Amino acid sequence: MSGESMDRIGLRRKPKQERSIQRLDLILAAAARIIAEKGVSAMRMTELAVAAKVPIGSVYQYFPEKAAIVKALFDQHAAAIQAKTAAMFADVRSLDQAIDRVCAIIDWYYDSYHDDPVYLGVWMGTETDQDLLQLNIEHSGRVAGIFQEAVRPLDPDLCDEQMYARTYLFSHLIGAVIRLAAVSDEALARRMLDEWKRVIRTSLFAATVPVAA
Repeated sequence: MSGESMDRIGLRRKPKQERSIQRLDLILAAAARIIAEKGVSAMRMTELAVAAKVPIGSVYQYFPEKAAIVKALFDQHAAAIQAKTAAMFADVRSLDQAIDRVCAIIDWYYDSYHDDPVYLGVWMGTETDQDLLQLNIEHSGRVAGIFQEAVRPLDPDLCDEQMYARTYLFSHLIGAVIRLAAVSDEALARRMLDEWKRVIRTSLFAATVPVAA
């Protein structure tokens, strides 16, 4: 991501003192409440300052614009998902077990976030901003990398470029499937997740074939 992009969506300054850290947390907590209630597009910086009970200058002290707040909340969710993925695959001993863990991650992902309006609001907000969309893509790549490192000792041939492309694709699609399931009827959501897990079990470790030139 370019420096110009980070200037508009990154923190203007990183708090170091406890008081500053607490103020930043107040702002993010208030932003989460507003997003849960109204969505990203309806959130206003002045409204956020009032909800957080801080001066508007304090909001702009840390966040150059609304997209930077969405990024901060996105980073929290992404870090939790990446940490869970790393923990789930830390002791994988076979490819069958790896597949089972992928399916377990899908269930955890859905159960953790399908009733979380902040998660839905933030992730949907990333799809309307080019720089934030790139964060989503980079997150998928990190999750794919965690999975690749876990299965590499099991079968190094599964870590070629074609397999990485498949893993990257599946990683990104898992997030999309979860978000679709989260806004669907519960029974339909569970059926969709079962179908997606069936696709993964059939396709993730299927033999790769050379791509025609």
